[in-house]
Amino acid sequence: MKKLFFLLLLPFFVSAQDGEHEYGEHWGLDFDTAISDAKKDSKNILVYFTGSDWCPPCKMLKKDLFDTAEFENVAKDYELLYVDIPRNKDLLSDTQWKHNQEVLGKYNKKGSFPLIMILNPKGKVLDKYSGYSMTGDVRYHMDLFKKYSD
Repeated sequence: MKKLFFLLLLPFFVSAQDGEHEYGEHWGLDFDTAISDAKKDSKNILVYFTGSDWCPPCKMLKKDLFDTAEFENVAKDYELLYVDIPRNKDLLSDTQWKHNQEVLGKYNKKGSFPLIMILNPKGKVLDKYSGYSMTGDVRYHMDLFKKYSD
């Protein structure tokens, strides 16, 4: 029975190691790639710092904001960068963990979660919004996105 349970969970662990995440394919995982793509496409970068396995406001923000059609519409104007800092380090590869820690150290020194940051294509911080009250009211987040979208 234990072997069967392990075999059923194996695909989840393999995909997590490959850098896939619950936010989907539109979110990039590499800072340098986001910068390069932003320069090429003349877009700003929307960076999302989350604690995917321990942060209740992060989980609610996914449902209330990132899973909506309104966000999908405004997200087209950005390069999206997903920076996960889970407590269970096994959710990320060692390389991804190190990368995320470096981005955290440079752009989120206070360790605020959730944190949404807007960067220009050169990596300069234009604006940020920290936290989520979990009331379903995401207008402040959307206002931030619309402020820097095309």
